[in-house]
Amino acid sequence: MTRPTRATIDLSALRGNLAVARQHAGAARLWAVIKADAYGHGLMRAAGALEDLADGFALLDLADAIALREAGFRQPILLLEGFFEADEIPLLAEHGLTPVVHTLEQVEMLTSAALPARLPVYLKINTGMNRLGLSAEEFHAALTALDTLSCVASVTLMTHFADADLERGIVWQMARFDEAVQGCDQAVSLANSAALLRFPEARRGWARPGIMLYGSSPFPQDESAEALGLRPAMTLSSQLIAVQDLAAGERIGYGGIFTAERPMRIGIVACGYADGYPRHAPTGTPILVEGRRTRTVGRVSMDMIMVDLDGIPDAGIGSPVVLWGEGMPVDEVAAAAGTVSYELLCALAPRVPVIETNG
Repeated sequence: MTRPTRATIDLSALRGNLAVARQHAGAARLWAVIKADAYGHGLMRAAGALEDLADGFALLDLADAIALREAGFRQPILLLEGFFEADEIPLLAEHGLTPVVHTLEQVEMLTSAALPARLPVYLKINTGMNRLGLSAEEFHAALTALDTLSCVASVTLMTHFADADLERGIVWQMARFDEAVQGCDQAVSLANSAALLRFPEARRGWARPGIMLYGSSPFPQDESAEALGLRPAMTLSSQLIAVQDLAAGERIGYGGIFTAERPMRIGIVACGYADGYPRHAPTGTPILVEGRRTRTVGRVSMDMIMVDLDGIPDAGIGSPVVLWGEGMPVDEVAAAAGTVSYELLCALAPRVPVIETNG
């Protein structure tokens, strides 16, 4: 018998979620963010599903960008961390890639580059995220330098929001951005998923939807993915492979951290942290068995999870289980585990077979 754990990727959900992003984008064009192997959904799989809908693809790795080009994708491709060494710059021009420039050192590398074609670049301003980006003072020097380079075809201005999913919002960063770019006439790229959905003033130029494409809410504590019109693109599923009857007072799993308060039926699911399920998920993490909500109990093992079968009398060996996805929002599982959906989706293990569907 083949181990029943598998991930089902719904390509129609990916396309539908991009359509939701498009509804919110107004006149803005859309970079579909497919970094980190498309948030665990598969780089080529996601690019193929979104090829006719996205205006471009945004990712991190040069090797992934070149692989997309070699696979025949001709949309613009944005490298969100830009380049790291000067010898990468000719490859960017050769393959028609757009790097994000976020340091003066990168500007200096471009100044010395001899390229086979002119290169569009994004110039990133740090407006308070304090991760990547130039200060307002550095920005003006960098923009002046880039405008003089014959190897630079165009410059688009960008920033990244730290609090678009939180109460603080984006007003403070928008004010800093607008002050820094006053008098500039370049195109801009501002909105991530949260800003695209919540802040119309950020829908300028090019937006960069990421997590929403995969059917997760950017602000799950306030508004569910379903309420936003998003559908899960990944469903991680398995089956029960054993059932145990516990007497009151008996413990289960490593460390015996769960003790039965009463006689209980416990199901054993063929899925664990080696499949990408979070090991730190506590007792009470929601899960579906036979289409009904129940909870995990005890410590997550490498290959197995234990679940409470109270109220599901027909559950037994072979019963279907949904860890997250269709019918069990990944945001709820992530919240119970004290993390975010991004981590769960990106952690899908290579050993898990993937099945593609179209709805």
